[in-house]
Amino acid sequence: MDLGIAGRKAIVCASSRGLGRACAMSLAQAGCEVVVNGRDKARLEATAAEIRAAAKVKVTAVAADVGTAEGQAALFAACPEPDILVNNNGGPPFRDFRELGRQQMIDGVVANMVVAIELVQKVIDPMVRRRFGRIVNITSGSVKMPLAGLDLSSGARAGLTGFLAGVARSVAASNVTINFLLPGMFDTDRLRSGIELVAKRRGISVEEARNERMATAPAKRFGEAEEFGHACAFLCSAHAGYITGQNLLIDGGVFPGTLG
Repeated sequence: MDLGIAGRKAIVCASSRGLGRACAMSLAQAGCEVVVNGRDKARLEATAAEIRAAAKVKVTAVAADVGTAEGQAALFAACPEPDILVNNNGGPPFRDFRELGRQQMIDGVVANMVVAIELVQKVIDPMVRRRFGRIVNITSGSVKMPLAGLDLSSGARAGLTGFLAGVARSVAASNVTINFLLPGMFDTDRLRSGIELVAKRRGISVEEARNERMATAPAKRFGEAEEFGHACAFLCSAHAGYITGQNLLIDGGVFPGTLG
C-alpha cells in the first residue's frame, strides 16, 4: 500500500534502536525524510546509515537528549517544521513504588510526559497551518494493564495520554491527528534486560525465564519491532486522517478486555 506520505518530513525520538528505530525505518520506507535521534552518537550514526541504505531517503542523525532545551533546539534545527512527530522515550527501570523518592517521581513524569508535551507544543501550530500533521506517542501496554514495578512509567504515560486526548480533538478538523501506540512484549533490549533480571532473582536460566514470559501471550511469541514500525507508519499515513485520540494496543492478545 502506498501510504501517501512520500516526501513528508518526520522526527522520530529515541530511534537509534528498538521500537523507535523500527518506526523510523518504516517511515523511511514509505518515502519520508527522517530525523533519527539518540544519545549514543556511534549507535545513532550506524542506525542512520542502515536506514539510508535500506530506504534511499534523506536521514539526518541528531545526537541529543531531547529532555533538555538544548536537545530540543538541535532536533528542530535539523527539521524546523516536521509533518510527522513520533514521541518515544525509555521508561524508568523496574522498582517497587515504596523505593521511589520525590525527585525520582518528578524525573519520571518529566521524561515520560512533560517532554512529549513540549515537543507537541512546538510542532502543532505549523501542522495546523499546513493542514497535515501526524503525531504518534509510544507509551506502553501498562497504561491499560498496569504492572507492579512499572508504576511510575504507567502513571506518567497515562498522564500524557489524558493530557493529549483533548488536544487531539481540538486539532482534528485541521487534518492533524494525535494517537498512541501501546507496545506489549516486544523483543527489544528493554525486554531482554527485564527477563535477565527475573532469571537472576529466581535463580533460573534466561531461556527458562524467556519461555515463561512468552507463554503468557496468547500469540505465544514476542512482538517483532518491524511489525510495530509498520503500525506506526500507517497511523502517520494519508489514509489515517479519521483516526485520532486512539490507543492502539499491540500486545499479542495479553490484555483480556472484550473491547481492547
